[in-house]
Amino acid sequence: MGYYKYVAEIYKGIRHKVKDPKNELMRGLMAERKKAWRTSPTVERVEHPTRIDAARKYGYKAKQGFIVARVRVRKGGLHKSRPERGRKPKRAGVNKITPRISIQRIGEERAAKRFPNLEVLGSYWIWEDGQYKWYEVVFVDPNHPVIQADKDISWICEKQHTRRVYRALTPAGRKGRGLQNKGKGAEKIRPSLAANENKAK
Repeated sequence: MGYYKYVAEIYKGIRHKVKDPKNELMRGLMAERKKAWRTSPTVERVEHPTRIDAARKYGYKAKQGFIVARVRVRKGGLHKSRPERGRKPKRAGVNKITPRISIQRIGEERAAKRFPNLEVLGSYWIWEDGQYKWYEVVFVDPNHPVIQADKDISWICEKQHTRRVYRALTPAGRKGRGLQNKGKGAEKIRPSLAANENKAK
């Protein structure tokens, strides 16, 4: 088994592994991480990716110009206050109100505001508890000469890829736009979310 496959195997079903009383090493590791992550800033740059296999999937390389940041996002739907009057209870619109973009996309955009000169390549889940979700976001600097000279990633330096996270061009954004769907119903979500009378959401 290769190194990246081994790392992926560790994270496969990690929630059940942490709950297993026999797996004391994993339980202790995640308890320490969660304690540190809860007290750390909402967006924090990290030196090395926690899941190297997931970071490599989005093009990460251990070279200049690539940056990884951990972002914390709260869980759950939107918190709406209950109207005092003028509604049926059915029309109050308090429960089951969800945002139009996913929690992961919210985390990506929040991290992108912290690093305005970088572009987001993608993000991946690393942990969650009852209150928060944590993602790691892979950034690249399009103005760095090392990135401009790398044939694998130099496409990011072209002007049409600027601010790609805000235009839902990352993998999480494309998934939220429904561009990965095929078959019946997929024709209603092209070319954008606003097309076809907003039937995509």
